[in-house]
Amino acid sequence: MTNHQTARERIPVEIYENAQDASITVAFRIARLIKENNAAQKNTVLGLATGHTPVNVYRELIRQHRQQQLDLSRVVTFNLDEYWPIDPATTQSYHAWMHENFFNHVNIKPENIHIPRGDIPEDQIPAFCRQYEQLIVQAGGLDLQILGIGRSGHIGFNEPGSAKTSRTRRVKLDTITRKDAASDFFGEENVPENAITMGVGSILPAKQICLLAFGEHKADILQQAVEGPVTASVAASFLQQHQNTTFFVDEAAAANLTRIQTPWLLGPCQWDDILRQRAVIWLAQRLQKPILKLTHEDYTENDLSEILTPEQDAYQVSLDVFRRQMNTITSQPAEHEPRRILIFSPHPDDDVISMGGTMTLLAQQGHEVHVAYMVSGYLSVFDHDVARYVDFAREFNRIFELTPEQSNAIEEHLDRFFRDKKAGAPDTPQIQDLKGLIRQAEAIAAAKHCGIKEENLHFLNLPFYNTGKVQKLTLSPQDITIVSDLLQTVQPQMIFAAGDLSDPHGTHRLCLEAILHAYHQTPKTIEQPELWLYRGAWQEWLPWQIDRAVPLSDAVIKRKRYAIFRHESQKDRAMFPGPYDTREFWQRAEERNMATAHLYDELGLPELPAIEAFARYPLARAINTTAQIQKPPTD
Repeated sequence: MTNHQTARERIPVEIYENAQDASITVAFRIARLIKENNAAQKNTVLGLATGHTPVNVYRELIRQHRQQQLDLSRVVTFNLDEYWPIDPATTQSYHAWMHENFFNHVNIKPENIHIPRGDIPEDQIPAFCRQYEQLIVQAGGLDLQILGIGRSGHIGFNEPGSAKTSRTRRVKLDTITRKDAASDFFGEENVPENAITMGVGSILPAKQICLLAFGEHKADILQQAVEGPVTASVAASFLQQHQNTTFFVDEAAAANLTRIQTPWLLGPCQWDDILRQRAVIWLAQRLQKPILKLTHEDYTENDLSEILTPEQDAYQVSLDVFRRQMNTITSQPAEHEPRRILIFSPHPDDDVISMGGTMTLLAQQGHEVHVAYMVSGYLSVFDHDVARYVDFAREFNRIFELTPEQSNAIEEHLDRFFRDKKAGAPDTPQIQDLKGLIRQAEAIAAAKHCGIKEENLHFLNLPFYNTGKVQKLTLSPQDITIVSDLLQTVQPQMIFAAGDLSDPHGTHRLCLEAILHAYHQTPKTIEQPELWLYRGAWQEWLPWQIDRAVPLSDAVIKRKRYAIFRHESQKDRAMFPGPYDTREFWQRAEERNMATAHLYDELGLPELPAIEAFARYPLARAINTTAQIQKPPTD
């Protein structure tokens, strides 16, 4: 963990290797506060947030309650916000979410739980909001407030323009906020346009504030909140004026902080080959010059004179970096032939989106290529696609004079369910299976188009995914065992896995965790395979992080595009496109691969049509914060 604060950071920021470690640290801080107050016969008043970000905080508190007898009977809670209008029983309501993910599992008294009402009549909202404020005051104020941060900089639902003195009120949700919530509601059109939220002025009196932020998509707004000016356009920036606020973030969310992105701008650095590589590439991009054309003056005028020595002048430093970057380029993704290769694809289309060109090359070069699809991906299939396939099945049965009873029963089930289904409601197990089957058929077609044999395709259907909702279960030993068993069966010499952690609802993160658990359990009698990480549809490796750059010809680019097209249920409009990119997945992949090639060209490297990039695990070239979780004593 790194927690030093620089002159540019106006809020203390603790950076952890991953979201889990950061969440556990916050949970221990809360547990310690509860224990101290319990010992003093005092209540603990907590301000709570909802969503994907704080869920592991609540899971850790539940674990401590069950396994270490953490007593929450004196805890009083106030939730930040709630959609309006929304039925509290609706799956997407924060009322339902809090009970499902926290309150139902601990001994907080029901009368001590306070959540804004999403079903309150419109004319009663002002009075309700005043009463909510009064209840916080009567409870003695907030001892500790948990926050997340939205991409618009909101805390709670205090959208851009919210005043520092704002109090609990109804607000209209920003377009970005509604896009971010679209995956939970199975479509932006189903997200309520309004919410009831505690104001900035309701949050700032809290004695302690812990803000959590995870993932690359939070990096830009986090940097603005921490290093930028205090402004109503970024509500989180008001936390700079709070005396006891700490941000708990993972490395991905911290990526744009000056101490991580460009530490040499803050003063002397401890230089190594990796940091030197980063600095030289940064300088070339900043000055828009090829690496080998950087001059002594370029280095000295941009705070990089430190890396020049009598033994290594500007040209020699540039040449070393150029050679390293040049050596990443290879048309042989697997250097030794033939090799047994296993590609892990979190969703059924991640393989072709992220490395469809490399898959094609590996097959063409004679390697034994296996693909493991880790989850079914049924959540991403629209209802109308299911109906279309059932219509096909019914006509198929009629043409071949097969028994109609089963297809009729399925059709009646679908008609009844879809007719009564509310927006965002979970599917029945039968419909989940049908949607999973659609995605499986598409994955088979796409992989075969890349030259992969059907008998080498493995559908793992990991249990953590099968909740019927966007919110996933925690990873279980069963998930890891399934992955381990596949490794034992295939015994690959080389593994490719998704290292993209910006997946909107966390599936990639959990899949990678399962792979790494299984990977590190490889028996000592078996040679541990190489592990290479690709990025998904949301981000690409930075140039200094790339260990292998695979050039794609125009013909391979076209084959990759058509492989992605085989995923027809995701074509034209995907269920979960992500909140900040409206392009189709094939467009994102193609343009990203071309952009990587263009970047190599700008750095003075060979001009290529497109590049798929990979980093080798362990990530020697990842941001190194030497993160070590610091757990307080449990007694």
